[in-house]
Amino acid sequence: MDLLSKLRDRSATVAVVGLGYAGLPLALSFADAGFRVLGIDVDPERVRRLNAGQSHVEDVRPERLQAHIAAGRFRASADYADLAEADTATISVPTPLGPGHLPDLSFVERAVDGIAPVLRRGRGREQLIVLESTTYPGTTDELVRPRLERGGLRAGEDFYLGFAPERIDPGGTTSGGLTFRQVPKLVAGATPRCLEVATALYAAIVDRVVPVSSLKTAEMAKLVENAFRMVNVGFANEVALWCDQLGLDVWEVIDAAATKPFGFMPHYPGPGLGGHCIPVDPYYLVWKLKTLDYPARFIELAGEINRAMPPFVVSKVQGALERHGRPLRGSRVLVLGAAYKRDVADVRESPSLDVIGLLVEHGALVEYHDPHVPSVTVRLSERALA
Repeated sequence: MDLLSKLRDRSATVAVVGLGYAGLPLALSFADAGFRVLGIDVDPERVRRLNAGQSHVEDVRPERLQAHIAAGRFRASADYADLAEADTATISVPTPLGPGHLPDLSFVERAVDGIAPVLRRGRGREQLIVLESTTYPGTTDELVRPRLERGGLRAGEDFYLGFAPERIDPGGTTSGGLTFRQVPKLVAGATPRCLEVATALYAAIVDRVVPVSSLKTAEMAKLVENAFRMVNVGFANEVALWCDQLGLDVWEVIDAAATKPFGFMPHYPGPGLGGHCIPVDPYYLVWKLKTLDYPARFIELAGEINRAMPPFVVSKVQGALERHGRPLRGSRVLVLGAAYKRDVADVRESPSLDVIGLLVEHGALVEYHDPHVPSVTVRLSERALA
């Protein structure tokens, strides 16, 4: 039976490489659809806990995970060799930034290098490899494809290759309550046949698959989604700075503007920008455009404004205390919320940690409360540590 038929009748074994905030919900969605799912993660402790039915992701309830384990629809492994049994492998690993806001694709490279040796040979045994990790336009074709083809196999002939960017919303607080299935899925393939197979895979778990013309188009679309959010939050934060200078209530101003039923979409200010995607991913586009000697001015300006918000928040705290005759140094300050958004335990890039660090550097006695985050680690500047 060919792969397309196995995907349509759910007899395929589906693998997900990387079982974090994006990968685990994806893996369980495949299991919900009736596939046998293999999860690969390089963290042996995470693998052990998952196989024991313990979920580390808020959006995946332990009961759901345990039901799939009991039914034989899900198991986790730290061994890439197990991928030889899989008909598809979706890569869902982090794409962080290195020093200087430069892309760090080491996780993607390790995942691809783990998959390449177990790619199956032979007609009728073709596998589908899909990259979901957010990255710069050209990554799938220029980095993933050559590494998979080193052994002599060819994309579109001996295996199928696609890109389908993740659209996970941890906690579901900004997606209007949409379920995983209700969020449309962008899909691209290295060849028309690759696109057809990748579309069949995702059609099993989402209501609407949106095919696009090329791998680069899908990669770019994901970055545009995140850059849109980053730039608009940056604008809202600058509006907050303007209103502070003008003595106006920024919340009232934005709510007043939002009464216009056309031509305006409200975004609201905050202490900065957090999460793994929005403050990080747009810089992949910045880097790519710099290789073409072209600036991404909106992204860089928005990033500058958003990074200025934690110091602004601390200055407002300091000013409020001084108006009551108290210095910030020695004052007890309670920070409500450590995660980057409500109802999640994710502290990646959280501006709350920057606020806490700056308060500590100013001599405040800081405590925080977040029911989802039992402990935090903050980085202090070299000046504060001296």
